[in-house]
Amino acid sequence: MYLTYYGLTEPPFDITPNPRFLFYSGKHREAFNHLLYGLRERKGFVQITGEVGAGKTTLCRALLEALDERFSTALILNPVMNPEELVKAIASEFGLQVACLDRLETLSMINDFLLHQVEIGKETALIIDEAQDLTDDLLEQVRLLSNLELDNRKLLQIVLIGQPELRDRLNNPKLRQLRQRITVRYHLSPLTREEVNHYVRHRIHVSGGNGTPQFTRPALWRLYHYTQGIPRLVNAVCDKALLAGFVEQQQRIDFRLINRAVRELEGDI
Repeated sequence: MYLTYYGLTEPPFDITPNPRFLFYSGKHREAFNHLLYGLRERKGFVQITGEVGAGKTTLCRALLEALDERFSTALILNPVMNPEELVKAIASEFGLQVACLDRLETLSMINDFLLHQVEIGKETALIIDEAQDLTDDLLEQVRLLSNLELDNRKLLQIVLIGQPELRDRLNNPKLRQLRQRITVRYHLSPLTREEVNHYVRHRIHVSGGNGTPQFTRPALWRLYHYTQGIPRLVNAVCDKALLAGFVEQQQRIDFRLINRAVRELEGDI
């Protein structure tokens, strides 16, 4: 709605996890490097946690784009299912036809697939987003999948991406066998105030902005103090502020427009 007015080619603050818009703050770059390191060095398990809206799913999408043809990947976005459904979902993501098979038959097919990947010189990775929703039974099933291995290497690299509750749950003594297998961990913390400023400019630049819209320093101050550096909240506030600026025909986004956007998000208008 406001794209033409600001000279933009696409919405800069869409909340969909588009890796083209990923802003590599120091901590996002470090999280991304942990992911690549864990997979390329065959570390078995990688755990990435972060607050809601911190950019974990966008990192996941960027990881998938960064992996070359040597990797076959399966991505599970909604792990709320029973163990048999999870195993079948993983097999289906790898392109295996398992509709009429039971869990043991499906696991056998997955194992054969993984062995074939090794034979043709490929690596295999399973990525589970929203992993904090995995029940203990599902986490145990994931651990059992990690047991698929040869004498000298793991057949399957597993990435668990989730909210801080995942980290807390894995500290449960009942899950110590799984926790001991996780050798690469990183917790993605929110953006700093300065990083929020760079984040806003980055997304406007990617969406075709050429100097406009411009956010004033007081506006950026208000933005940071409301969002506390959570990228998804930054997107929500900035999108509403740009719409308000368009309605008022203002190219500069000031403190008042950010405050108006915050009130709208809070339901005060």
